[in-house]
Amino acid sequence: MPEELALLVADVFEAAGLLRRMGESIASAEGQTQARWQLLSVVSEEPLTVARAARRLGIARQGVQRVANDLVREELAGFEPNPDHRGSPLLTLTPTGQDTLRKITTRASAIHQALTADIATPDIAAARSLLHRLIDEVHRYEDGDHRLGEHGSSA
Repeated sequence: MPEELALLVADVFEAAGLLRRMGESIASAEGQTQARWQLLSVVSEEPLTVARAARRLGIARQGVQRVANDLVREELAGFEPNPDHRGSPLLTLTPTGQDTLRKITTRASAIHQALTADIATPDIAAARSLLHRLIDEVHRYEDGDHRLGEHGSSA
């Protein structure tokens, strides 16, 4: 089983690389980068501080701050006062940012539909389920619980 997991990890990295390249191509059609697209998407749900957006994206706050500043400079996003913390403003999309995100998302949806035309929805759901189980096990391991598999998972 450890060999199969190593092969799965290699496959996930390969898929992530391919999808990252594709994401860069999709975003660049609207003059953006994948990093900007991700941040636009995260703050489209609700205004967030840079630190909270970084946590949601799983990347360093400093990198998110640079991207946020770029989005603000291009008037795709803006900083608003944060009623909960004066020193940490909330990043929110401008109407131009919302329009840019909509264009990128529409383009991505069309490509995703083409990519999955010959893949059954239950197969995608099963792959996602397995990845979520693996992610949960990694979190448990990182949290110091080295008794993996004893939490209802039979990975």
